[in-house]
Amino acid sequence: MSAITCKVAKLKRVNDHVYHVELTTDQAFDFKAGQYLQVVMGEKDKRPFSIASAPDQTHLELHIGATVENSYAMQVIDLCKEKGQLDIEVGLGDAQLRQDSDRPILLLAGGTGFSYVQSIALHLAQTKPNHQVLLYWGGKNQQSMYADAAMKQWQQDNKGFTYIPVIEHPDESWQGKTGYVHLAAMNDIDNLQDYDIYIAGHFDMVKIVRDDFIAQGAVREHMFADAFAYIK
Repeated sequence: MSAITCKVAKLKRVNDHVYHVELTTDQAFDFKAGQYLQVVMGEKDKRPFSIASAPDQTHLELHIGATVENSYAMQVIDLCKEKGQLDIEVGLGDAQLRQDSDRPILLLAGGTGFSYVQSIALHLAQTKPNHQVLLYWGGKNQQSMYADAAMKQWQQDNKGFTYIPVIEHPDESWQGKTGYVHLAAMNDIDNLQDYDIYIAGHFDMVKIVRDDFIAQGAVREHMFADAFAYIK
């Protein structure tokens, strides 16, 4: 796969550790909702990030969690600042939206794994506006939920779309669901067997979600996460 060069059109810090990056390019690119790209740092150094934009958008949107302690991601942010451009490979991964399925959809994400489910949610709103879609997004605290207001508006604008934020460590002002995001989904849904399920988060989380969901009726063949290729 050959790399394409993108201009960094937008770089914005949205909380203390997440950056919103928008890339534009004159070169042709193609991907499916739920796929990821790799930032090419060197011939043998390619760093994957979920694509947060829908396939028909003219830019590529990334949500990059980066801190000084996390040099793997922060070096990409530094490159955006220093060079104003990135070389990328796009359209990677096998956990893309299964567009031909009529099953209801459960999207579940922790942290910046939200970028993966956002791409799918945006595309579904365009292509299947009345499809039943549940989106559960978990964060450590309210400040970590950097797209909360936008998703609440998205729910209002789309008939079949339900957004459920879940906070692990809420303060006294929080009135929504608390704890681990996948347990909130399991508490709401008695049997998961009818759903197509798309999961994003760190590998340890995805493994726990997979195993717990299967125990509550989820069908492994109807569950999708790129992390599945790396966990047993």
